[in-house]
This record gives sequence, structure tokens and C-alpha cells, in this order.
Amino acid sequence: MNEAEIKKILDEQRQFFASGRTLDVNYRIEALNRLQKTIKRHEREIEHALKQDLGKSRFESYMCELGLTHSELSYMKKHVKGFARERSVRTPLVQFAAKSYTKPVPYGTVLIMSPWNYPFMLTIEPLVDALAAGNTAVLKPSAYSPHTSAVLQKLIAECFDPAYVAVVTGGREENSCLLQQPFDYIFFTGSQAVGKEVMRQAAQHLTPVTLELGGKSPCIVDRSAKIELAAKRIVFGKFLNCGQTCVAPDYIYCETSVHDQLVKAIIKEIREQFGEQPLKNDHYGRIINEKHFLRLCGLLMPEKIICGGERQAQECCIAPTVLDHVTWDDEIMQEEIFGPLLPILTYDSIADVVQTINNRPHPLALYLFTEEQNTVQYVMARCQFGGCCVNDTMIHLATSQMGFGGVGASGMGAYHGKAGFETFSHRKSIVDKKTWMDLPMRYQPYKRRYERLLHIFLR
Repeated sequence: MNEAEIKKILDEQRQFFASGRTLDVNYRIEALNRLQKTIKRHEREIEHALKQDLGKSRFESYMCELGLTHSELSYMKKHVKGFARERSVRTPLVQFAAKSYTKPVPYGTVLIMSPWNYPFMLTIEPLVDALAAGNTAVLKPSAYSPHTSAVLQKLIAECFDPAYVAVVTGGREENSCLLQQPFDYIFFTGSQAVGKEVMRQAAQHLTPVTLELGGKSPCIVDRSAKIELAAKRIVFGKFLNCGQTCVAPDYIYCETSVHDQLVKAIIKEIREQFGEQPLKNDHYGRIINEKHFLRLCGLLMPEKIICGGERQAQECCIAPTVLDHVTWDDEIMQEEIFGPLLPILTYDSIADVVQTINNRPHPLALYLFTEEQNTVQYVMARCQFGGCCVNDTMIHLATSQMGFGGVGASGMGAYHGKAGFETFSHRKSIVDKKTWMDLPMRYQPYKRRYERLLHIFLR
């Protein structure tokens, strides 16, 4: 799309929002119902598109994209009326007589920019929250997942008037044009580098933003952990979607005394879950494109590979790979991996681990495998991260009961469930002052007897 077409969409959405139709909560619920029914009709097309873009199997597509989206839709339809209610708050005595309350209202027209790694879920879940809050929305899916983007465009056009929800496809030129427009809110999921540009552009219009970014999410395994189970859950979380997950365990920080046992268990689990030849496993996907494939190949250190390393350049496939005896000086530890490469580091002191993690940009997720509650409390209190699982990986984001988001370099803001509704809402604070009486103490000329009352009321 060119600039004129994008401005036309934005103008139409502003007019639609100004009509007040989205302020009706029943209208929002009808829109969510319509969206869910349309998704169900197109499930096979969505799964096929995800297979074409990322090699995802039907099982993984439903587990990690469609199923989670349906869960968010069902949760939001059930709870949106409660979220949208006015909330009374206590009125200070000095403001007697008055009623004080807060009222959530939509921002207006929002921009949702989504990435390629979970191209369906990370487009539609923020949309669900935005519609529940009463906004209109422009969706900008990634150009790196064109098959899914095409299905999204078809699905949204079938479901909504573009004056309510529209999809803009394309690449950097369209992204740049969109970011130059005065949206009322921007929700971005993607890399830190692009997130900085989104924030810079948003600042031109003082547009509020949510940034869902990433980072090097550590996976700590101490000597008390149930090693076999830890290995199973780490392998699942790391190699799901070929490691192309913003909250995938980026590296393992293993206590030295259980290093050999954990390494052995991880290698065993890779074979159990993916077979002796993972690149021939139909349920194992591929790297999104040649650019990212070559970047990952450049991070491989043949002398440190203890499992995997096999590649198929034509298909952009890399087998689950484990690298041992890695140090912080190695190139693989200088950036988020975002692929099926799992470095292992060791430690002797949990205090040193916490200090090391906190001295680096805050990660989006942290995983801790331990049976010691004292260790859990120590790490939870002292480490900075977006979200966490204790004795598991990934599952903290698969719920509408808690907000999901980063901190510092891994992002700002949160969504899912109530947190998502609040992200796309502005909560107005309102005092409704009554007219049947009027306390005289605040007006000039000030009097000494009122000063004493003032000190009683305001303390």
C-alpha cells in the first residue's frame, strides 16, 4: 500500500470510532464472536500457511497458535463486561459531597505490528484485547511470513469492515509509512532493534506504545533439580518452533556438580522427542529464511558441538544442537540466538548467577529448575526478568489469567486477559461533585477557623 491508501484507512477508522459504535460492550462481544467463528472456518488454511512459512505441523500450529488464540477469545468474551465496568473509589472527606470513580475507555485507532515466528497468534491475540477494549485496529503482519499474512488478510476482510479492522501487508516501506501516522496506540512485537525505531517514531506524535521484545532468557539448573524431567522440559521449550520463540530458553546455566548428568539427559531427550534424524521429522520445522539460517550457522562452533549441528541449506533446516563449555566471550553469548542452538555454561554460586544475569540486559523470561524453595525465593526476589517458570519452560505465557510482557531491554507493557484489556484502555479518573452543598473553606478570603479544619482533613 502507498501512503495515500494507508491514510485513507486511518481516516475511515477514526470516523468509525467517532461514531461511538465500539463503545457498546455488546458490540465488542459480537465482534469477538464473529472473529472466533471465522477463525474456526479457516483453521485448515491457517495451518497450511504456517506449514508453508515455518514448517509447523498441524499439532504444533494448534497448540502454539490457534489453540492459544481461541483461549484468549473465550476468556475475553466471558470477562469483558466486568473489565469494562466503572469502578467506584473512596472520596476524601475534604471533597464531600461527591462520587469518585474510574472509567475504562478505548484509546481509539491502534496499530498492531506482529512478527514472523508466531505470525497468527501474535497478530490476533493483541487484536482480541484491542477489540475487547473498544478500539479500531490496523494490523501489520511480517513480510517474512507471507502465506500466513495472506490468510490473515482474507480472514479479516471476511470478518470486519476495514473501517473497523484492516490489514496492511508489505515490508519496510509500509512499516515506515505506518509509523509516521498519528495512531492513538502502537503495539509492537519483534526485535529490540526495530522496537527502538518504533519507539522513536511514536515519540514524534507522543503515541503510547507496548513493546514485546526478547533477549537472552536464562535457564538455571541447580543440583537439587530433577534432572531427567528438567531435560525433557528444557528440550521442549528450546526447540519448539526450532527455537524461534521470544521466550525460548536461550542458554543453560548449570551447577557444575550436575553438569555431566544434565548434558547426558538433554542429549537423550533430543533423541526421544525428535528421533535419531531430526531433519527427517515431519513435526520439526525450519528456519524462517536464508538470512536467519546463515546468521545461525555463523554462531555454530564445531569444536563445542556435542549433539546435532546437521544442516540442510536448501530447506533452511538446522537440527537441535547442543554446545558445551561455552563462555560469555563466545559470539553465541553476545546476542539472542532465536534458533535451535543450546549453549551450556556452568556455575558454582547462585549469587554469582544472579549478579551475572542482572549485569546484562534484562531477559524476557527466566527459567529455574530446583527443589529448593529458598533458591526460588532468592532468585525471584533478586533477578530482573519479564516472566518466569519454576521447573518448567514457556507455559507462563499460555494463560489469560496473567499479563505477559518484558522489562527493560526485553520490552514494556503487558497483555493477555485483563492486562491486555487494560493495555488498550485509558482509565479515566472522574469526580462527580454534588451541588446540594458547597464547603466554603477552599475559597478566599481564607479564614483562621478553616485553616484548622484544613489540617484535620488533609493529613
